[in-house]
Amino acid sequence: MLPAGVSMLVTRLPLLGSSRTELMGMLDQLEASAKLLADAKVDVVVFHCTAVSTFAPDLAQGIRERIEAATGIRSFSTAEAILTALARLKARRITLLTPYIDEVHQREAAFLESNGVAVASDANLGIDTNTEMSRLEPGEILHWALKHTRGSTDACFLSCTAIRSAPIIHSLEQALGIPVITSNQSMAWHLLRGGGVSAAGQGVIEGAVPGTVQGFGRLFEFDR
Repeated sequence: MLPAGVSMLVTRLPLLGSSRTELMGMLDQLEASAKLLADAKVDVVVFHCTAVSTFAPDLAQGIRERIEAATGIRSFSTAEAILTALARLKARRITLLTPYIDEVHQREAAFLESNGVAVASDANLGIDTNTEMSRLEPGEILHWALKHTRGSTDACFLSCTAIRSAPIIHSLEQALGIPVITSNQSMAWHLLRGGGVSAAGQGVIEGAVPGTVQGFGRLFEFDR
């Protein structure tokens, strides 16, 4: 999803399960991990976890403020990218599909509702760990998403940064006839848009080479 000239550096925060304690424990090392990325002179630091950044209505803002205070570098979270993407698509009623356990799924639905996005239909797989989530085959996710996207909605949101949903975005949009967004796709789109590189690759970031992002959904088409 990233045009030539734009690279992504990654460091992990510890997460072994989906309990409240485990999810909130990710934030214990937030500043230290952000500083590791800041050492590489990056332009943006992204906190990229859907379950944590949607944990509570004001948590995403607090995460951003902590990172920016520790590094002096612009930051955003997955939750902010998702809300921006839904607003860009004018999606007010959505289908929410997650791999999460019930507690995490329900919190995310409540977060979206608190931000003016109606969850008209939803389903979750009840998976507890990132490792299990990442083992889901894209074809499995596609079949499951087609089965559980019901009713008239403005968009389908496949949540979670761990699942391999990118390969199915185009096929799912074709089958459903509505935009499809995912956590990773929304993050990449928001990163490019906010960093001065449009989704069409028309870049002002030094060294970026223009090129069109294709195959990753209607969201990227808006900046062509």
